[in-house]
Amino acid sequence: MDKCKKIRKGNLCLRIQRNLGLYLMLLPAVFLLICFSYRPMYGVLIAFKDYRASEGILGSAWAEPWYKYFQKFFVSYQFKTTIINTLTITLYSLLVFPVPIVLALGINQMKNGKYKKFFQTVTYMPHFISTVVMVGLLTLLLSPGSGIFGAICNALGFEAPNLMGKATAFKHLYVWSDIWQHAGWDSIIYLAALSGIDPSLYEAATVDGASSLQKIRYVDIPMLMPTAVIMLIMRAGGLMSLGFEKVYLMQNDLNISASEVISTYVYKIGVVNTQYSYSAAINLFSTIVNFMLLILVNRISKSVGENSLW
Repeated sequence: MDKCKKIRKGNLCLRIQRNLGLYLMLLPAVFLLICFSYRPMYGVLIAFKDYRASEGILGSAWAEPWYKYFQKFFVSYQFKTTIINTLTITLYSLLVFPVPIVLALGINQMKNGKYKKFFQTVTYMPHFISTVVMVGLLTLLLSPGSGIFGAICNALGFEAPNLMGKATAFKHLYVWSDIWQHAGWDSIIYLAALSGIDPSLYEAATVDGASSLQKIRYVDIPMLMPTAVIMLIMRAGGLMSLGFEKVYLMQNDLNISASEVISTYVYKIGVVNTQYSYSAAINLFSTIVNFMLLILVNRISKSVGENSLW
């Protein structure tokens, strides 16, 4: 047994010596990860404490009982609303998950190099628009009084609805504007996977008389599936983590019933109302749910197919 341990230790030292340069290049990333991701984790303690800024995290008294703030959220009137709104938007986003894949498949089939580059540039550009500008564009375009949508409705002879103020329209505006902004950028990883396909597979399909659609169905899609499954697992692991900034900017008194999600509620409770322990408990709850979903979806993917994160 001791001999085996010595052999394994020797092999490990040998591998480190052989790849020392790579490990040194990895050190800055590891250092940043420890400083900005792992080190702040001790702050999660305030979810179990009656936190007071004057006493600090370690000096504040423990909550009695320890689940006090979790229970407070579970029985609050906003619990059901925030959970339903968050899941509605994130599940809606999952339904349109294949859009970047379809876009990548279409770009991959383009034969004209100049047109292909132009199309890629056009689809990538919206990704670099800031969220504030994006919401401002939505407000200007959809304004019933001074926007393009309002002008078109007036020209057709009927009154334009205030879409930004309609609760039922909020999820559609959020998801489809997000697709327009990020679908091109998200397609890059699928284009990278398509570029790695062996050209001999296309040649064999051509010899067999396969059409372009048949090549997509029998060559491209099967080769994209491992990448798509991994991306889907990662998306499923963030179902309870809807981005704060865009939702908050699109939020108003008229659509608040559909736009109040966990992230905006945490902001209002923690930053606006300074209930730090309560907001930390809510955020920790959503993180735990995300972690459990990630493990569940990964296990399902591994049992059904051969693709998984670990």
